[in-house]
Amino acid sequence: MVCFKKRNTIKNKKQKIIMADQQKIHPVVDVEAPPTAPLVPQGSAMSEKGTMSTQQQHPPLQQPNKDGYCSCSFCKCVCWTISVLVLLLIIIAGIVGIVYLVFQPKLPKYSVESLRISDLRLNFDLSLYARFDVKVTASNPNKKIGIYYEKGGRLSVWYTKTKLCQGSLPKFYQGHQNITKLDVALTGQTQYGNTLMNALQEQQQTGQIPLDLKVEAPVAIKLGKLKLMKVRILGECLLVVDSLTTNNVISIKASNCRFKLKL
Repeated sequence: MVCFKKRNTIKNKKQKIIMADQQKIHPVVDVEAPPTAPLVPQGSAMSEKGTMSTQQQHPPLQQPNKDGYCSCSFCKCVCWTISVLVLLLIIIAGIVGIVYLVFQPKLPKYSVESLRISDLRLNFDLSLYARFDVKVTASNPNKKIGIYYEKGGRLSVWYTKTKLCQGSLPKFYQGHQNITKLDVALTGQTQYGNTLMNALQEQQQTGQIPLDLKVEAPVAIKLGKLKLMKVRILGECLLVVDSLTTNNVISIKASNCRFKLKL
């Protein structure tokens, strides 16, 4: 009798367990759905064996810009070059300023003392032949500067825009505060002399004949014992004479001279 009761008790317990399992709700699994990857927390990474390992994230390092380096180097090179040039200009300006203060350079002065026409005639080919004798005074007003007049200097006489004659200046050295008188013979032959001679004769009747005397002289400056590079003296004297009579001293009524240096 006791065994029968125990069997009924065990049977009742099994029935209760089966009924409890039936009351549970089991989720339905979709067999056709693709497998989902496991969620990985931020900052973690999966290892080859499937285990997760946490890695510390760092911002990516910026790569150096080669173009930036090149442009920076180029800018530095340009700045250094400009600085050197500015420094050289300052040094040169300082040297020129010192030289100017020490030597106080002045342009030489020139004047036409006399003009004489030795010959002025028409040739058989109707060209005009002219020979002038000009006396020029050259003055060096500098106290510490000498002037070397080199070979190749020219002196010419023009009427309007036509060159009548020209001659060569002598080669010589002019010392400090020196005055030198130069006698220069000018000769020349001009085409269309008949027309030019008629114009000169008509101008002579007025008693005022404009002539243009031009000077071009290569010179070298001497500072103390130092001879500097060659420069050119360019000059022009606008003259007004009373006549062009040959073999007579011509009166110079007006003279306006100006000169400049050219490197």
